[in-house]
This record gives sequence, structure tokens and C-alpha cells, in this order.
Amino acid sequence: MIVERFDCRTMAAMGEALERACERWPNGGTHKLRKRVAQSIIRCAETGNISLDALTEAGERALAQLPPQRGRKSAKLKGAQIRPDWRHNAA
Repeated sequence: MIVERFDCRTMAAMGEALERACERWPNGGTHKLRKRVAQSIIRCAETGNISLDALTEAGERALAQLPPQRGRKSAKLKGAQIRPDWRHNAA
């Protein structure tokens, strides 16, 4: 089990890194997305690199490697709604 491999401080940092990496996704992302990010964070921690910055970066790298969504409605990042007519709405 993962709890047996890491101390409580490392586990806390790993949890925070997961939240930081997934915070841009609605509701923190899907289970599948969070699992992939968590696996990347665990691999990073297993190398002994347990700083919060390193763990968060590992999670963000996992997100960057996701293939683009095709044929499905993809999840939009929070704050990423772009209105092409924004100049016309300003009065």
C-alpha cells in the first residue's frame, strides 16, 4: 500500500500536489485524469524527490502529456472561456 511506503509529511505533500495540478479542471478532474496525475506524483516521490514543487511539477507534466480529446466534448479549463466578440460587447 502507498501509505506504507511514504511518511505522513510526504503523503501530505503528494495530496497537495495532486490538488494543485488538477485545480484548473472542473470539479478537480475526472477519476481517470486524477489517477494518471497521482501515478506521476508517486513515481516522482519514489525517486526521493519529495518537495512540493517537484511533486506538483510531476503532476503537471502528466497533464501536459494527455492526448487531445477527439470526437467527444472535452472538459474546459476553468477560466478558459474565450469570447471572440469581446471588443464588440464593450460599450
